[in-house]
Amino acid sequence: MKKDYELINNTEERQYEFHIDDYVPRIEYMRSTNGEVYLTHTEVPPAIEGKGIASLLTEKTLCDIEQQGFRLIPLCPFVVDYIRKHPEWKRLMK
Repeated sequence: MKKDYELINNTEERQYEFHIDDYVPRIEYMRSTNGEVYLTHTEVPPAIEGKGIASLLTEKTLCDIEQQGFRLIPLCPFVVDYIRKHPEWKRLMK
């Protein structure tokens, strides 16, 4: 059973995150001045792993990057693997 969580762009911590009970799964990023977003690390607390949360977080993060018109540079192995499984997202890597 998948829930829909609100994506939060925590610009102070430079991470996209969900708030799930007391847990904060996140994707850390860096932004360049020329419109690139580097996704550097994905982390889901062990207590909530295996529920598809990282995939949902990645999908919502990619949607946000696309809506803002940024170019994606995936450095995180999880995000790279996600894009390999969902090649339609390669469009963000112009």
